[in-house]
Amino acid sequence: METEINQRIAELEGQLNDFDPTVRAAALAELIALADQGLVPLEPVSEVVNMHCHTFFSFNAYGYSPTALAWLAKRRGFKVMGTVEFDVLDSVDEFLDACQAVGVRGSTGMETRVFLPQFLTREINSPGEPGIYYHMGIGFTSSQAPEPAASILADMRERARQRNLDVAARVNAYLAPVTIDYERDVLPLTPSGNATERHMVVAYLRAAERTVPDPAAFWADKLGLERTQVAMLMGDSPQFQELVRRKLMKRGGVGYVQPGPESFPTVDEFHRMVEACDALICATWLDGLSEGEQAMEELLELLVGKGAVALNIVPDRNWNVADPELKRVKLQKLYEVVELAQKLALPLNVGTEMNSFGQKLIDDFDAPELAPVRQAFLDGAHFAYGHTVMQRTLGLGYHSEWARAHLPSRRERNDFYTRIGYQVEPTEEGLARLRQADASMSPEEIWGLAH
Repeated sequence: METEINQRIAELEGQLNDFDPTVRAAALAELIALADQGLVPLEPVSEVVNMHCHTFFSFNAYGYSPTALAWLAKRRGFKVMGTVEFDVLDSVDEFLDACQAVGVRGSTGMETRVFLPQFLTREINSPGEPGIYYHMGIGFTSSQAPEPAASILADMRERARQRNLDVAARVNAYLAPVTIDYERDVLPLTPSGNATERHMVVAYLRAAERTVPDPAAFWADKLGLERTQVAMLMGDSPQFQELVRRKLMKRGGVGYVQPGPESFPTVDEFHRMVEACDALICATWLDGLSEGEQAMEELLELLVGKGAVALNIVPDRNWNVADPELKRVKLQKLYEVVELAQKLALPLNVGTEMNSFGQKLIDDFDAPELAPVRQAFLDGAHFAYGHTVMQRTLGLGYHSEWARAHLPSRRERNDFYTRIGYQVEPTEEGLARLRQADASMSPEEIWGLAH
């Protein structure tokens, strides 16, 4: 009996990643029922968070859907989980609904690249691309965007599609007779047509398998490597996919074109979109080593002046480093940027991304290197959830008229939404208590209801 139940659980967890949303929803409902019967082992909730997880709506290295990530958080006892997608809001409703169903604190976000004219000559966090900045919004509460956000999002989606088509045209010319058709070979690899370079790499590898008699020899020739080396690398599919992407599509590859001001939305366009969705503009940080990030205070003050209210960090790449000297430098930069964020009243959004093979499911919050910043990471996650639950439940999120009237400073809002994030349990009982609040109440009265 136990074996049959475990097999059924495994089947259902596989169905959580089906491209059909009805299959995902039905699988989650059955898993919840099994968990309620005590038949699914659930780890106790622990003080760990991952607020930067891509889903298969952009690219997740493990194939996770939004529903699967919510269930992962439930099974593993993650305190707060947040999704992030490239250029789209496709996962927002599904992820927040799934988090509510399983009782996990959740937040959703979006990532893109923008043109930042004030840093036109300086590389920031997009390697080799001066003036181009990876940027984010967090705390979205609906996949349906109002105008003018919907128009900006449509333009972003179309720009991403056109960039992919341009890459495919250049790579097709180089790899012929191994070619792909974007509509036929790439889009079916995604649930909603938001393809990335990683999806295109998979399509090219499949095209080589069906087109040439010796794929290893073909790739050795095109990548400039020995056939024996390529054959060995092909045995590790994730590693080989990253190699092909780096060689063909990143800087220096045949598919790469240096982006310019017209390639991406401006920072101001992106900010208008995020705020129109009542979400939070979130600056991002790579590792503090580029020319632009060596002027991090200048950059953050510029973005705060344009509406940024949080900062995203991917901690693992800034302390989990093999080279001792590089680790020392990167870890010090991490501590410095956290201190700067606190000085500028920017809560932190931290996570592992999960959109590249080998990235962790969760950061190592017990690592001694993270001890000085661990509480700031946890507070930032609860801040994002606090805004999300207030906006989604009551319409009283960070940018609401209520917040502007009662919490005029950013520090006041940070404190309130962080407290709410810790206090409001992601259960029906917790949400029912919060629903008793309304805009006539003061922050202390609402917090008292949630306490």
